[in-house]
Amino acid sequence: MILLLSLGVVTTVTVFYMGRKGWQALHKAVGITPGVLTYQNPQAPSSSYESLSDMQWQQLNLNTEHLKCLSDLQLRQLQNIDKKVVIYHDYQQSLQQQNITPAVTEQQFVLHKWLHQRLPEMLASYHHLVTTSTSDAKQAEARELLQQVLDNIEQRLDTLLEQMETQHLQDLRIMKQYMDSHS
Repeated sequence: MILLLSLGVVTTVTVFYMGRKGWQALHKAVGITPGVLTYQNPQAPSSSYESLSDMQWQQLNLNTEHLKCLSDLQLRQLQNIDKKVVIYHDYQQSLQQQNITPAVTEQQFVLHKWLHQRLPEMLASYHHLVTTSTSDAKQAEARELLQQVLDNIEQRLDTLLEQMETQHLQDLRIMKQYMDSHS
Protein backbone atom coordinates (compact mmCIF):
# COMPACT_ATOMS: atom_id res chain seq x y z
CA MET A 1 0.00 0.00 0.00
CA ILE A 2 2.79 2.42 0.92
CA LEU A 3 4.54 1.49 -2.32
CA LEU A 4 1.46 2.39 -4.37
CA LEU A 5 0.97 5.63 -2.45
CA SER A 6 4.59 6.71 -2.90
CA LEU A 7 4.48 5.70 -6.58
CA GLY A 8 1.35 7.87 -7.00
CA VAL A 9 3.01 10.84 -5.27
CA VAL A 10 6.17 10.51 -7.37
CA THR A 11 4.11 10.22 -10.58
CA THR A 12 2.02 13.26 -9.66
CA VAL A 13 5.09 15.37 -8.85
CA THR A 14 6.81 14.25 -12.07
CA VAL A 15 3.78 15.03 -14.22
CA PHE A 16 3.38 18.43 -12.56
CA TYR A 17 7.10 19.23 -12.96
CA MET A 18 7.22 18.15 -16.63
CA GLY A 19 3.99 20.02 -17.40
CA ARG A 20 5.33 23.20 -15.86
CA LYS A 21 8.63 22.95 -17.73
CA GLY A 22 6.75 22.33 -20.97
CA TRP A 23 4.51 25.33 -20.34
CA GLN A 24 7.54 27.56 -19.69
CA ALA A 25 9.28 26.23 -22.80
CA LEU A 26 6.18 27.00 -24.87
CA HIS A 27 6.13 30.58 -23.57
CA LYS A 28 9.83 30.99 -24.24
CA ALA A 29 9.44 29.61 -27.77
CA VAL A 30 6.76 32.14 -28.69
CA GLY A 31 8.60 35.00 -26.97
CA ILE A 32 6.29 35.86 -24.10
CA THR A 33 6.91 36.01 -20.38
CA PRO A 34 4.32 34.44 -18.04
CA GLY A 35 2.89 36.97 -15.64
CA VAL A 36 3.44 39.94 -17.95
CA LEU A 37 0.15 41.38 -19.12
CA THR A 38 1.37 43.26 -22.19
CA TYR A 39 3.98 42.00 -24.61
CA GLN A 40 6.25 44.35 -26.46
CA ASN A 41 8.66 43.06 -29.04
CA PRO A 42 12.07 44.28 -27.88
CA GLN A 43 13.40 44.33 -31.45
CA ALA A 44 10.57 46.44 -32.86
CA PRO A 45 11.51 50.10 -32.99
CA SER A 46 9.00 52.57 -31.76
CA SER A 47 8.40 55.94 -33.30
CA SER A 48 8.42 57.59 -29.89
CA TYR A 49 10.94 60.38 -29.43
CA GLU A 50 12.99 58.57 -26.75
CA SER A 51 13.67 55.52 -28.90
CA LEU A 52 14.43 57.64 -31.97
CA SER A 53 17.18 59.43 -30.09
CA ASP A 54 18.52 56.05 -29.01
CA MET A 55 18.62 54.72 -32.58
CA GLN A 56 22.11 54.33 -33.89
CA TRP A 57 22.93 54.71 -37.54
CA GLN A 58 26.21 53.19 -38.61
CA GLN A 59 26.39 54.56 -42.15
CA LEU A 60 23.32 56.67 -42.82
CA ASN A 61 23.35 60.26 -41.62
CA LEU A 62 19.70 60.98 -40.89
CA ASN A 63 18.06 63.81 -38.98
CA THR A 64 16.21 62.38 -35.99
CA GLU A 65 13.58 65.10 -36.29
CA HIS A 66 12.67 63.88 -39.78
CA LEU A 67 12.22 60.32 -38.54
CA LYS A 68 9.50 61.20 -36.03
CA CYS A 69 6.66 60.96 -38.55
CA LEU A 70 7.74 57.61 -40.04
CA SER A 71 5.91 54.41 -39.26
CA ASP A 72 7.59 51.63 -37.31
CA LEU A 73 7.74 49.58 -40.50
CA GLN A 74 9.57 52.38 -42.32
CA LEU A 75 11.97 52.83 -39.41
CA ARG A 76 12.70 49.10 -39.43
CA GLN A 77 13.26 49.25 -43.17
CA LEU A 78 15.68 52.17 -42.75
CA GLN A 79 17.56 50.19 -40.13
CA ASN A 80 17.77 47.20 -42.50
CA ILE A 81 19.05 49.51 -45.23
CA ASP A 82 21.66 50.85 -42.82
CA LYS A 83 22.79 47.30 -41.96
CA LYS A 84 23.11 46.44 -45.65
CA VAL A 85 25.09 49.61 -46.29
CA VAL A 86 27.44 48.58 -43.46
CA ILE A 87 27.98 45.18 -45.12
CA TYR A 88 28.69 46.82 -48.47
CA HIS A 89 30.97 49.44 -46.89
CA ASP A 90 32.94 46.72 -45.08
CA TYR A 91 33.36 44.92 -48.40
CA GLN A 92 34.69 48.09 -50.02
CA GLN A 93 37.11 48.64 -47.15
CA SER A 94 38.35 45.05 -47.31
CA LEU A 95 39.16 45.60 -51.00
CA GLN A 96 41.10 48.75 -50.13
CA GLN A 97 43.04 46.87 -47.43
CA GLN A 98 44.03 44.35 -50.08
CA ASN A 99 45.26 47.25 -52.23
CA ILE A 100 42.52 46.58 -54.76
CA THR A 101 40.95 49.69 -56.21
CA PRO A 102 37.43 48.70 -57.17
CA ALA A 103 35.90 50.28 -60.22
CA VAL A 104 32.82 52.23 -59.26
CA THR A 105 29.89 51.30 -61.44
CA GLU A 106 27.09 53.66 -62.32
CA GLN A 107 24.78 51.58 -60.13
CA GLN A 108 27.10 52.05 -57.13
CA PHE A 109 27.45 55.77 -57.78
CA VAL A 110 23.69 56.28 -58.05
CA LEU A 111 23.02 54.26 -54.90
CA HIS A 112 25.63 56.23 -52.96
CA LYS A 113 24.04 59.52 -54.06
CA TRP A 114 20.56 58.26 -53.13
CA LEU A 115 21.65 57.07 -49.70
CA HIS A 116 23.72 60.04 -48.65
CA GLN A 117 22.04 62.94 -50.41
CA ARG A 118 18.61 62.19 -51.82
CA LEU A 119 17.27 60.06 -48.95
CA PRO A 120 17.88 62.76 -46.30
CA GLU A 121 16.36 65.34 -48.66
CA MET A 122 13.27 63.18 -49.22
CA LEU A 123 12.87 62.52 -45.49
CA ALA A 124 13.02 66.28 -44.88
CA SER A 125 10.39 66.93 -47.56
CA TYR A 126 8.20 64.14 -46.22
CA HIS A 127 8.50 65.44 -42.66
CA HIS A 128 7.62 68.97 -43.77
CA LEU A 129 4.61 67.79 -45.77
CA VAL A 130 3.25 65.50 -43.07
CA THR A 131 3.62 68.08 -40.31
CA THR A 132 2.18 71.03 -42.24
CA SER A 133 -0.34 69.59 -44.70
CA THR A 134 -3.97 69.24 -43.75
CA SER A 135 -4.81 67.16 -46.81
CA ASP A 136 -5.07 63.45 -46.05
CA ALA A 137 -4.75 62.66 -49.75
CA LYS A 138 -1.42 64.49 -50.03
CA GLN A 139 -0.11 62.81 -46.88
CA ALA A 140 -1.16 59.38 -48.19
CA GLU A 141 0.52 60.06 -51.53
CA ALA A 142 3.68 61.26 -49.78
CA ARG A 143 3.69 58.13 -47.61
CA GLU A 144 3.33 55.94 -50.68
CA LEU A 145 6.06 57.78 -52.59
CA LEU A 146 8.44 57.54 -49.65
CA GLN A 147 7.72 53.82 -49.32
CA GLN A 148 8.46 53.31 -53.01
CA VAL A 149 11.79 55.11 -52.61
CA LEU A 150 12.72 53.01 -49.59
CA ASP A 151 11.78 49.83 -51.46
CA ASN A 152 13.80 50.94 -54.49
CA ILE A 153 16.88 51.71 -52.39
CA GLU A 154 16.65 48.40 -50.56
CA GLN A 155 16.23 46.53 -53.84
CA ARG A 156 19.31 48.24 -55.30
CA LEU A 157 21.30 47.38 -52.18
CA ASP A 158 20.16 43.76 -52.38
CA THR A 159 21.27 43.64 -56.01
CA LEU A 160 24.72 45.03 -55.16
CA LEU A 161 25.14 42.61 -52.26
CA GLU A 162 24.09 39.73 -54.50
CA GLN A 163 26.67 40.81 -57.09
CA MET A 164 29.29 40.98 -54.37
CA GLU A 165 28.49 37.44 -53.20
CA THR A 166 28.48 36.16 -56.77
CA GLN A 167 31.88 37.75 -57.40
CA HIS A 168 33.35 36.15 -54.27
CA LEU A 169 31.96 32.78 -55.26
CA GLN A 170 33.34 33.17 -58.78
CA ASP A 171 36.78 34.07 -57.39
CA LEU A 172 36.75 30.94 -55.24
CA ARG A 173 35.76 28.79 -58.22
CA ILE A 174 38.58 30.23 -60.32
CA MET A 175 41.13 29.63 -57.57
CA LYS A 176 39.94 26.06 -57.11
CA GLN A 177 40.16 25.39 -60.86
CA TYR A 178 43.64 26.88 -60.91
CA MET A 179 44.74 24.73 -57.99
CA ASP A 180 43.17 21.61 -59.51
CA SER A 181 44.91 22.22 -62.83
CA HIS A 182 48.31 22.53 -61.14
CA SER A 183 48.13 19.50 -58.91
